[in-house]
Formats: sequence, C-alpha cells, structure tokens
Amino acid sequence: MAAFLVFFLFVQGANSMIFELGKNPIERRMVINSTGRKWEFTFTTLVTFGASFFASFPLFYSTSFGGAYWVWMLILFSFVLQAVSYEFQNKLGNFLGPKTFQICLIINGIVGPLLIGGAVATFFNGSNFVVEKSNMFSSVQPVISHWANASGGLDVLLDLWAVLFGVAVFFLARILGILYINNNVNDTAIRNRIPRVLLYNTVAFLVTFLTFFIRTLLKDGYAVDPATGTIFMEPYKYFNNLIQMWPLAIILLVGVVLLLFGIGKTIFVKNYTKGIWPAGIGVMLVVLVLFLIVGWNDTAFYPSNVDLQYSLTIRNSSSSETTLRAMAYVSLLIPVIVAYGSYAWWSIDKKKIDRDEIKKSEAY
Repeated sequence: MAAFLVFFLFVQGANSMIFELGKNPIERRMVINSTGRKWEFTFTTLVTFGASFFASFPLFYSTSFGGAYWVWMLILFSFVLQAVSYEFQNKLGNFLGPKTFQICLIINGIVGPLLIGGAVATFFNGSNFVVEKSNMFSSVQPVISHWANASGGLDVLLDLWAVLFGVAVFFLARILGILYINNNVNDTAIRNRIPRVLLYNTVAFLVTFLTFFIRTLLKDGYAVDPATGTIFMEPYKYFNNLIQMWPLAIILLVGVVLLLFGIGKTIFVKNYTKGIWPAGIGVMLVVLVLFLIVGWNDTAFYPSNVDLQYSLTIRNSSSSETTLRAMAYVSLLIPVIVAYGSYAWWSIDKKKIDRDEIKKSEAY
C-alpha cells in the first residue's frame, strides 16, 4: 500500500504545477480535469494504508497516529482541502473564484508529499516517543504510548534529514505528475513544456534523494537482537540489510533503472508519452525495498530517540496471530483489487483530455 500510495502522489505532484504546466485558464483546467479523474485513487490508498498499519501493527498506529497527531492531521486536512477544491472551484455562487481553489490544490500538492515524506523518514531517523505497556493495566491513564514533548509530531520539521527526504518525495511526486499529464493530456502546448520542467525537477529529486539515501546507508542503524529483543545501534545497518538480503538490492536497482528510463526517454525522445508506466513501476519497486530494509532482517522499523528500548519492531508491535492470519486471507484479494483498479483506470482514460473536451464540458 505504501508503494501504491507514493505512485498515486502524481496527483499531488501535478497539482503543485498547475500554473507551470497551464499558462492560461483552458490549459489549467485540462491539468485539473486530468488529476480530478484520479484523486480518489490517492485518497483511498492513503486511508487503506493507515487501516492496514492499524490492523497489522496497532502499537505503531497508536504511537504515531496518536502521538504525532498534528503531522497526520495536517496531511489529512490537506487531502480534505483537495476534495473540496475539486468540487467547488467552478460551482455557481463560488464568490472566492476558481483561482482560490486552484491555490488550495497547490497547497495540497506541496504539503501532502512533504509531510508524508517527513513521516516516512522517521523510520530511519527515529521519533521522540515513549512506550509503556504497563499502562494498559492503569485505571487512571491507560495510555500505552505518548510523545515525549508537546509538539504532536511537528518536531519532525526540525529534523534536517526528515525535511530533506520530504523534499525528495515532493520532487518525486512532481516528476510522476509531469509524466502522468504528458500521457493523459493531449495538448501540444503543454507537452512542449514537459522536457524542461521534467529536467529540473529530476535534478532536484536526484540531489535530495541521493543525499538522504547515501547518508542512510552509511549511518548506524537500529538493530534488534532476535534472542532478547534488545535494540542496539549497528554500523551500516541499512547497507548490511541490502547486502544480506541481496534480492532486494536487485529489485532496488531494477526500480532505479525503470525510473530513469521513463524520465530519460520522455526528455530526449519527442512525442514519447508512456514514461509514467516504467517510472511508476520503478518508483513502487524502490519504495517497497525501502520499507522492507527498514523492518526486515532484525531491524527496528520505528526507532525511539528517547530510549532505544522503546523502539518498535515487527515482533513487539504486531497484531495477534488471529488478526494477522485473517489479513493474510484478505490479502489474497489484492490481485482482484489491482485488476479492478486497472479496469477503472482504463475506462476513465479511454479518451485523452484535450481542449475540445474542456470547452464542451463543465466538469471541474
């Protein structure tokens, strides 16, 4: 779900560039109509991602969503703002004007990826939380986990590396958004702008992401002693995870190649419009590997910067065997869900968006 979520952030990425890709009202409406057909995919995946985490790792859910509530509330608020903006920007009686709601879409396009990226970065850098399972038996305050300060999770914005990764996710969302609009909007003027904007966003993404990724591979990581459950710092932990779980390293390499192929061919081959597909698959593979190396191979996937022993691992934060077994059965439906989503996507995109459609339609 995390991999799908990052891919679907192309909606936010494209929305953040409404005024860069669209230089007049008709062009901007083409961009907004295009993302307006897909925003439900992103929102549904975000909610399902949270629900999946809740069912699989309830202690993580109560710690992060309960302790870092301001971060998640801002993320959810920005997505609600997005939904309202799509619905009301061209409604009769909109005294604020379409541009006001377009700016709200841009806010979601910036805030959403930035904060989601910052939240994910805490898996590698840790957060300021305390876990006291003994509180379960307290009749006065049966709260298991809480934040060690009053920031409600906003202290993530003071972590340079978390902000850097959030910026990387923001530029990645823009790259995917550009590739999606190039594929979905049949307009010569917009497509002529694609190579230039794609190039500088790609450079910005590579600089920010590679800085974070290389630093992560070289830094100490949060390891778990499988015999005792003790958390300790291990030099080059995430690099070691890639080496010891070498199939993940291969998947990571394939994902990077696919992403760069989709970007490069779009920039250098005129009239190539299918870059979203190799790039999107590549992104999902890379995200999948990042999530696996942060939790697999005896690694604490949600470290505590207050006390290492409060850190969450797959073993100490997962649901009961009964719940996990039920989820395993439910996960067998994933191919059906993917097939339905693919059919829905194909049905929506039978005809590319163009100027004639915008002139005839009152949608969005």
